[in-house]
Amino acid sequence: METCPCGSGLAYTECCEPLILGTRPAETAEQLMRARYTAYAEKKTDYIVSTTHPRQHHPDNRKTVEEWANSTIWHHLEIIECQAGGPEDDTGIVEFIAEYTEKGEKSRHHEVAEFKKEDGQWYFFDGHAPKITQYVREAPKIGRNDPCPCGSGKKYKKCCGK
Repeated sequence: METCPCGSGLAYTECCEPLILGTRPAETAEQLMRARYTAYAEKKTDYIVSTTHPRQHHPDNRKTVEEWANSTIWHHLEIIECQAGGPEDDTGIVEFIAEYTEKGEKSRHHEVAEFKKEDGQWYFFDGHAPKITQYVREAPKIGRNDPCPCGSGKKYKKCCGK
């Protein structure tokens, strides 16, 4: 049993293959996201192009998709969060991280993907980078020359800051 590249843990023949072959439509935005990832991994560019929203088609879409799919090796898909995108919804958002290797260099693609459903068919509509959240320190910053917070009496740089 070949497991599906999308990371669902299911067999490829039970998970994304029926969607890619067109024998079963995606019921949710997440299913479409997983199938599109699998299509990239399996170099099934027709599926990627056909599941892109018609308003987002550009003349060189197919060429760009084929070039990227053929130049990458896909390793792992992690779904971070899904908002809406269920069987009864018309829109959905899926945040994901896809790990891949391109030209010998490992990379991570982190995206918030927007999906729309029209006439019962889910489509990828658009994607953007996630919003960066600023880290807020709860405790005061410890300087190199401040006393070590462990209570040793030494400077931080000579104790726990080594």
